[in-house]
Amino acid sequence: MQSAFATEFVRSISQAVDARREQVVALLLRLVSTPSVTGSESEVQDLVERELRARGLDIDRWEAQPEEIEPYAEHVGYQDRYEGRPNLIGRWPGRGGGRSLLLNAHVDTVEVGEHSAWSHDPAGEVVGDLVYGRGSCDMKGGLVAFIGALDALQSLGVQLKGDLLLNTTVGEENGGLGALSTVLRGYRADAAVIAEPTRLALVPAQGGSIVFRLTVTGRAAHAAVRDQGVSALDKFLILYQALLALEAERNRQLRHPLYEHLENKVPINVGVLRAGVWPSTVPEQLVAEGRIGLLPGEEMATFRHEVERRLAQAAERDEWLRAHPPRLEWFSGQFAPAEIPVDADICQAVARAHEAVSGRSPVVQGVPYGADMRLFILFGHMPCVLYGPGDVTVAHRADEHLSVTELLQAAKTFAVLIADWCGVTSS
Repeated sequence: MQSAFATEFVRSISQAVDARREQVVALLLRLVSTPSVTGSESEVQDLVERELRARGLDIDRWEAQPEEIEPYAEHVGYQDRYEGRPNLIGRWPGRGGGRSLLLNAHVDTVEVGEHSAWSHDPAGEVVGDLVYGRGSCDMKGGLVAFIGALDALQSLGVQLKGDLLLNTTVGEENGGLGALSTVLRGYRADAAVIAEPTRLALVPAQGGSIVFRLTVTGRAAHAAVRDQGVSALDKFLILYQALLALEAERNRQLRHPLYEHLENKVPINVGVLRAGVWPSTVPEQLVAEGRIGLLPGEEMATFRHEVERRLAQAAERDEWLRAHPPRLEWFSGQFAPAEIPVDADICQAVARAHEAVSGRSPVVQGVPYGADMRLFILFGHMPCVLYGPGDVTVAHRADEHLSVTELLQAAKTFAVLIADWCGVTSS
């Protein structure tokens, strides 16, 4: 068969994907309308399994087990439940002589949140070129792009030389349970691609994050005599300012060629704050939970020690905190940063496929968020990149959406990538 980059072949791929526009949108709407908040992914995986079986893929379906995950709990966090949360591998076997490729998409989403904040139906609505709904962008659209690529190749009678593995996983939003379980189950490929929403940028580096809990002690008093108490909130603010100073210092000093486009490369965020028991009482305890970003190349353990040192220094400068040191804990899933070389074979292959479809080279950059990419690299020991349709800035928000045009372009790129990477042979 002709080269994956032959003009006629790329044109045929493009036409095959465009001809299925309505089916692609309909599939995305079915996936979006099927709730799959982290921890409750079974129903949507049933739908995905039916779709993959209909395309003739060999299916492996399994649930992660607590005992296999326990040694890696630091990386993916502790789960409330494991049962009823299946992962899937759909295998399109090659005829031999080619490279294998694993395509990964997580099916879990965050909560819809307050419905009144949405101006479009969070269960799925099409307006012009945009599909709205929870999970449309992050990342059911990426999964549909994979399936669209598969449909295009099968409609053209393409036979692969290398194996194609389509992997849909649970639990990405809170640590990566499903991706880790995929690796522990023994699945490997010569490379992996995750269809996270990158706006079709090629992403060979993902940031990391460590999650902390900070408990600050004060002294309760009636609000009418506030000065006789010590507000845990006031004392937390001293520590919070130390964290913000650390963030500013790191942004000035840290350099990475794939992160220079970001104003804040390593954000520190306090997302949960609990303090006090009564409006008329000075709060005697405050608990803050937050996230601190890391760049590829940084070690989690080393940086934890640095955060501990900075907070201890800030506490030492305050008389109350010096006598009542705050308690710092690391909890939940910790996302190690990860990267592969920009000139790795899979990076070059994705770039070639993108250029063949779009006529231009992709943007190449790192992302500041954690993703399942790290699990395939660190524990699966396989090169992995992020590339997919959608803009992460609209993920997790009201009116999350995805451009159909971008979704179709991703499907075309994936189809060319699969043909190039795995190799093709005549039927």
